[in-house]
Amino acid sequence: MHVPKVLEIKRIVEETPTVKTFIFDWEVKKEVPGQFVMVWNFKDEKPMSLSIIDPVNNEIGVSVRKVGEFTEALHKMDVGDKLGIRGPYGHGFDMVGSKVLAVGGGIGMAPIIAFTEDARRRGMNVDVLSAAATAGELVFSERVEKSGAKLLTCTDDGSQGFCGFGTDLAEKALQENDYDVVVSCGPEIMMKKLFKLVCRFKVPAQFSLERYMKCGVGICGQCCLDDVGWRVCAEGPVFWTDQVRMISEFGKYRRDAAGLKHGMP
Repeated sequence: MHVPKVLEIKRIVEETPTVKTFIFDWEVKKEVPGQFVMVWNFKDEKPMSLSIIDPVNNEIGVSVRKVGEFTEALHKMDVGDKLGIRGPYGHGFDMVGSKVLAVGGGIGMAPIIAFTEDARRRGMNVDVLSAAATAGELVFSERVEKSGAKLLTCTDDGSQGFCGFGTDLAEKALQENDYDVVVSCGPEIMMKKLFKLVCRFKVPAQFSLERYMKCGVGICGQCCLDDVGWRVCAEGPVFWTDQVRMISEFGKYRRDAAGLKHGMP
């Protein structure tokens, strides 16, 4: 489980100018939306959320936004090239409730689309709120609509859907609907605002957190959360509202590879 499988890239989907999805053959068994895999390019290794969990075609996929040296190298790869994949790891989303609001910001839509497709296969009603800076960066809209979920789009510049922040649209959706649960992944500053909203509306919620990870299996302690000591790679990355309430650093800061604190963007 902790030794990478060296796999050929089966397909590549260009989602946006900055996001590509890499698809691999995989014997799908107990993979859960919200879990992640460690992706190794034979030089470095990074955690990536599963954006595809397909038990019919036995495929998994990871969606990668080009933001740095590692992801730029991945974006230069072609079908047939090989990557090391190990996992999946972590506690994913609990598949509960009959009516769900799923909120994704930017590349945070990766685990949200996997959740949505699984939830729809289970007969759950899902409203998906997809937020991005501009229309060209909205991802997985076709997959959301194909799943039968309701799609709500939101852009900072108003180029598609609601004009404003995703949390503004989430507040409107919470006012107009009775949701059993909210699930979310995206910039932590967005999820901090969403956390306050779900507490106000008294709707239980799950939040997928991101921290710097090295091992992915709970050994190195790099992704430990202050005060509570939970490891994002093991006890998370998905945490319920009552757990998030105990995380003092939530929405405030994170630590880099040297352990230094950095404020949330």
